[in-house]
Amino acid sequence: MKRFSTSLHPRLRTTLGVFACALIASLGAPSLALAQYVPERGDWETRTPAEVGMNPAGVDAAVAFALEHEVGVERDQELSQSQSFGREPNGDGIGPFKVRAGPAGVIVRNGYIVAEWGDTRRVDMTHSVTKSFLSTVVGLAVEDGLIGSLDHTVREYMAPIDVPAGDGEPGVDRVGFGGPDPTTMFESDHNRRITWDDLLRQSSDWEGTLWGKPDWADRPDRDASTWLTRARNEPGTVFEYNDTRVNILALAATSVWRRALPEVLQERVMGPIGASPTWRWHGYENSWITLDGRRVQAVSGGGHWGGGMFINARDQARFGLFTLRRGNWGGEQLLMDAWFDPSTTPGPANGTYGFMNYFLNVPDGEGNKRYPSAPEAAWAHLGNGTNMVYCDPVNDLVVVARWISGGDIDALLSLIIDSIEEVADAG
Repeated sequence: MKRFSTSLHPRLRTTLGVFACALIASLGAPSLALAQYVPERGDWETRTPAEVGMNPAGVDAAVAFALEHEVGVERDQELSQSQSFGREPNGDGIGPFKVRAGPAGVIVRNGYIVAEWGDTRRVDMTHSVTKSFLSTVVGLAVEDGLIGSLDHTVREYMAPIDVPAGDGEPGVDRVGFGGPDPTTMFESDHNRRITWDDLLRQSSDWEGTLWGKPDWADRPDRDASTWLTRARNEPGTVFEYNDTRVNILALAATSVWRRALPEVLQERVMGPIGASPTWRWHGYENSWITLDGRRVQAVSGGGHWGGGMFINARDQARFGLFTLRRGNWGGEQLLMDAWFDPSTTPGPANGTYGFMNYFLNVPDGEGNKRYPSAPEAAWAHLGNGTNMVYCDPVNDLVVVARWISGGDIDALLSLIIDSIEEVADAG
């Protein structure tokens, strides 16, 4: 029998091993998470920096730094998208956008709010941080047995689906006597070998078009002659950040759950962790499907073409605390602890990336860390903007920083981590 192990080869993990790990953990010593503070719905206790072992002047310096280093791009997110991704082939926006606010953020230590800046209750786009919410609902599907193993091919779980004309796999003729028919998404010679693990790690190289966006049109190669002709990489071997392939994962997860993913997320995670009622997870104007006789919108995995998660900084911080505590919220295990092993373990195609969207702080092939000032055990949920939800189990620290230049993040983290003077009593 294969095991869902913590080795560096995630494709050897199976769901039976997941449940075994969870059972072993439940029968062992009591979890330290039982004694950890988590905020109640509508109420989040604050502590002074000194009360959680941080230097007040250092925390103040970090807040001032974040406010002074706003990213230098347009606040109008539709205009910003048009100036960047909008230049790509088929790069027009098809989901909602929003004009963002200025810098905002939260510092959380030992579960308590230590500092805030900007408007932390304002809902803004969070772009690719959305991917971490997506991998979470996939994890819940594994826990519930809806996905038997991450090593299974997605083809085993995906029925033919009625999508817009032009969508689907290459070489599939959908026009019949009565017009377009439901089409397949994982039946080509390449796509039929793709596993859930490949999609979660952005190493699937899925080929096709979804919601009018061909896979080659996202961050396309400068050599246009290769867009339709290049050889496909074996699934699991090459990492490529590609939102069309993220969206095919969202569609596959919707098929498995047989319901809208925001409903699952609210019921299983965002509701129990006390998130506000203001977050919304959007799809596109053309990403509606018929599912069991109902019209359901398949959501997107980011704001590349609009849509994705719209959320405030405090709710981002709650989600960050949820992942920092490995799915445990005040003693209740909302998502099995074992899910966070592969989420925070590099895959074979990218040594610094776990499941989407866990950017790990382990050294790359040249010995460099993404954030030199932070411990190797840390990770960050990152989105364009920059939107960052930093999770640091070494220092029991969550930092949300929105609309800060990416090149200034390490300096911000350095100020925050350097302000830590002692390990505080978590109670």
